[in-house]
Amino acid sequence: MTVVKLKVKLKVNKITRQRLLTRLGYEFNDVKLCHLALTHRSFGNPNNERLEFLGDSILNFVIGEDLFRRFPEAKEGQLSRLRAQLVKGETLAEVAREFSIGENLILGEGELKSGGSRRDSILADAVEALIGAIHLDSGDAVSKERVLAWYRERLEAIELNDNPKDAKTQLQELLQSRKKALPEYRVVEVSGEAHAQVFTIECHCALLKKPTSSTASSRRVAEKKAAAKALGLIKPL
Repeated sequence: MTVVKLKVKLKVNKITRQRLLTRLGYEFNDVKLCHLALTHRSFGNPNNERLEFLGDSILNFVIGEDLFRRFPEAKEGQLSRLRAQLVKGETLAEVAREFSIGENLILGEGELKSGGSRRDSILADAVEALIGAIHLDSGDAVSKERVLAWYRERLEAIELNDNPKDAKTQLQELLQSRKKALPEYRVVEVSGEAHAQVFTIECHCALLKKPTSSTASSRRVAEKKAAAKALGLIKPL
């Protein structure tokens, strides 16, 4: 790679990394921790595995504590199921995609060629590693505040019940059981800057005269919240 191309690549990486930090809402005091958190083991050593271990522990505690306070009447089993929904790999990968973490990952050649930047497990690990890195960089209070900020809409949308399926899945199965058309989700508005977009989604359902709507910083979360509202209106009928 020529010197000119290398300088251009480094400049692009720096711009992309800054966009990520803006989305995360955090500026590292030690940028090496950020770099380490984004380095997959396929690239070599050191990598983000130890930070991932730390971040996983912090994430489970912070989400667990929030659920404990949010649902004072919940039983241990209910709280465990809710936490499992929020900290599972699929959810973490969703968070990673909302922040465009994939395009910032430092991967080995093999993972680059095989699409590792899009793989759920690698994305989920990177989110946990970033949590661990923020904790080392700024301490308990800041890492907790960031986790709760990233999960705010998911925590507000979650319901205390024994059904592990999300609202979209529940609504779809309900409509199928009544031989009705599947729900349709429409984006009615997208606002905000490119790095902090807000989506307003309508859920059109055959059992309701009017669509339900919800707003969130993630299209998927907005769809789930709109579906939850639809379920709330249908179940009493």
